[in-house]
Amino acid sequence: MLNLSTDETKKVANQKAIQFVASLLILYFFFSQSNLFMNSVMSPGSRFYNLYIATNLDYIQALKSALIKPAASIIKAFGFYVVYNNEDVMVVNGPWLRINYSCLGFGVMSFLAAFVFAFPATWKSTFKMLVLGVIAIYILNVLRIAGLGILLGFFKSQRHNFTYHHEIFNVLVYICIFIMLFMWIKKKRKVG
Repeated sequence: MLNLSTDETKKVANQKAIQFVASLLILYFFFSQSNLFMNSVMSPGSRFYNLYIATNLDYIQALKSALIKPAASIIKAFGFYVVYNNEDVMVVNGPWLRINYSCLGFGVMSFLAAFVFAFPATWKSTFKMLVLGVIAIYILNVLRIAGLGILLGFFKSQRHNFTYHHEIFNVLVYICIFIMLFMWIKKKRKVG
């Protein structure tokens, strides 16, 4: 076992912290910009549109559909008649919700992925945290879409008051993710 002085221990800890922050920022930039680029690749009329990729590898539309269908089912369970397509959820005599790229949570998922990949942990632990985090973000996003449909269906006069639902959702999801990451790090410190 190495005997390091207090100054040397602090220096090593500082280097690890700087390495973590730098990795976090680089990975977040890479993940978030990659998703934005792929959105451009899969959006007809955009600068980088590619028909083959848009037809065969459109994970963005797959996520939209995976959010819209369960949200519509939840809204229906509350007694509303719902019509939906690849981008929209319309509650009859209620709101019309357009699900676009900014609704998908890729920014939050990019942060989560960057954090868990930058944090020094085993691959098994990293993968487990990433999967749990993405599932949590997905469930919260379905509940947000369904909640908007239900609330705005019941309270028609309040539709203009929900213009900041993206910001509120992001704050709530980041709080949940930070709690998950805190518990994950705390567990790692006990084990390691």
